Amino acid sequence: MTAHRKDDHVRLAHAQYAPAAQPSRPDETQGTNQFDEVRFVHHALTGTDREKVSLTTCFAGIHWPVPLYINAMTGGSPRTGEINRDLAIAARETGLPIATGSMSPYLKDPGTASTFSVVRREHPDGFVLANLNADATPEQARRAVGLLDADALQIHLNTVQETVMPEGDRAFSHWAPGIARIAAAVDVPVIVKEVGFGLSGRTVRELRSLGVHAADVAGSGGTNFARIENDRRDRPDYAYLEGWGLSTPAALLDARDCGLPLLASGGVRHPLDIVRALALGAHAVGASGPFLTTLLDGGVDALVRHITTWLDHLTALMTLLGAHTPDALAHCDVLLTGSLRAFCLDRGLMTTAAKGVTA
Repeated sequence: MTAHRKDDHVRLAHAQYAPAAQPSRPDETQGTNQFDEVRFVHHALTGTDREKVSLTTCFAGIHWPVPLYINAMTGGSPRTGEINRDLAIAARETGLPIATGSMSPYLKDPGTASTFSVVRREHPDGFVLANLNADATPEQARRAVGLLDADALQIHLNTVQETVMPEGDRAFSHWAPGIARIAAAVDVPVIVKEVGFGLSGRTVRELRSLGVHAADVAGSGGTNFARIENDRRDRPDYAYLEGWGLSTPAALLDARDCGLPLLASGGVRHPLDIVRALALGAHAVGASGPFLTTLLDGGVDALVRHITTWLDHLTALMTLLGAHTPDALAHCDVLLTGSLRAFCLDRGLMTTAAKGVTA
């Protein structure tokens, strides 16, 4: 049952990025994306020399050679194990950190271990993140980290997905204390992420109090798990939830002063979106759907070329903006427009010139 669900997730996620998919909802990948409401003020003499630009990023005691990572996707079936293998090869060839998908299948059935451990086998010297849901016990978290010799642990929050999922969980009140127990029990940094519905500032402040090291706001605009789970139902009862949540730019702005290092994912389509997210306060940016689509459509070599091109363009954009490091992008002058600007005004997020962001 779990293996079938994991294969369904890959199939339905891939379908959301198909060229034939017609934009019909504001959160659809091909439709409106609030990253487009983040604009840089062009200063013609701000550019620097490309050789002075470093992509290295540091946060929560973690050092990555690039501010881009392959975010959590899959695992738990033979097919998804092959996908994890190929993603890990691409990560190894490009130097990207990589997260596995949820390792809950491994905790239920140790026979699926190889569909996750293949990530470490193919990326032996890279930064690997294990991934679990908030139902996991401290002992299970240690097992997941140990299987991968993981450098960090992701805990995903997915109340919307679970609500729509036919066989999903229906009890969430124990998640916060459970996260605190896991954070205290494992000897690697703990990063909490959403699965495409965004982390608000209030949530990030609570995560800080639970001992979490960083938060991936993981907003809407990319793979829509409410739609995926709704498509798996006998009847699409929850279609009205497909626009639920905060976009990634909105979540970054809502949480940027909450005292916890932020990562960003969700709705990232190209290198300009990466630069936008870094300018809004993220230390690194993750992508899933675009990488999965490239891999399934073109294979490992195509994904390596895709990532290499993104890193090349990211360096070029930082050179254009005069940012020698990813953190320096947070000091660029940025304008917020449209619904994102309205969100900031409604939330009382009074941006400041010192941070470069103007609503």
